[in-house]
Amino acid sequence: MTTKTHPAPPFDSELAVVLAGLAEVMPATITPELIPVMREAPAIPLEDIIAGRPITHTERTIPGPEGAPDLTISIFKRSDFVAGAPGIYHTHGGGMIIGDRFTGIGGILEWVDVMNAVAVSVEYRLAPEHPDPAPVEDSYAGLVWMADHADELGFDPARLIIAGASAGGGLAAGVTLMARDKGGPALAGQVLIYPMLDDRNETVSSHQIDGIGVWDRGSNETGWDAYLGDRRKTNAVSIYAAPARATDLSNLPPAFIDVGTAEVFRDEDVAYASQIWADGGIAELHVWPGGFHAFDQLAPQADVSIRMTEARTKWVRRLLEA
Repeated sequence: MTTKTHPAPPFDSELAVVLAGLAEVMPATITPELIPVMREAPAIPLEDIIAGRPITHTERTIPGPEGAPDLTISIFKRSDFVAGAPGIYHTHGGGMIIGDRFTGIGGILEWVDVMNAVAVSVEYRLAPEHPDPAPVEDSYAGLVWMADHADELGFDPARLIIAGASAGGGLAAGVTLMARDKGGPALAGQVLIYPMLDDRNETVSSHQIDGIGVWDRGSNETGWDAYLGDRRKTNAVSIYAAPARATDLSNLPPAFIDVGTAEVFRDEDVAYASQIWADGGIAELHVWPGGFHAFDQLAPQADVSIRMTEARTKWVRRLLEA
């Protein structure tokens, strides 16, 4: 653990204005007793998210992991869908403790729209009621189902990627490692959007963002404690639960990783990209100056948010349309 005090990097000036407004309606630190409150917060209805887009939504129930309950998934396609499209598998964010399969779906729907892609978003079980390995095993089971039903869904299995933000980014990384180690499904790429990767919470950035911003150090403690319980920070934590624990990131599909400079996950995300490079892999890393956690979703009209989402979409498009 670091002993030197490091001042927090400044927030982007546009984002700072948005953050000041957010501070009035959401806490910087999510404590365990706030989990039920956060779960009850109203979400934007899916109908409003899809409104104006030529996109259809289908809900399905699929088998969960062996011995576990069935899973609910959402399937998104263009209304004029043409078979042979790319496939996108989505694991949602929420710190492992909140959120549902529609959390952060807006960016995925943009890809469905502009790339004629098929997207599947999984409703995995949440901690603390369902700690590790439930969320990552649910997420892996959903990916296996999607890959096995490529013909039915109408996508090209050679162009299947996984994408997730925050906790969903951590799950996407964990599922990608699991797919490598289990011999499939094959993935063409992994999009890790400010991913939650390291249960130890000991980086410089994890100490800098404390009591400020969105999803600060204390929130991170709450999320990881709920997810791992007494195993947290011990050698009993698997690489699938906390991918930053992996010492071998070879033989993985190309990765896209982005993160802000003013958020807890900055250093672990940069380290993850560096480990991929050290192990001979491909990763494109973007570190956005002044960005707080999930700023692209909470302040989408800010200049840095627009540039962030454009860079991400361009990478996905290059990969899937190659």
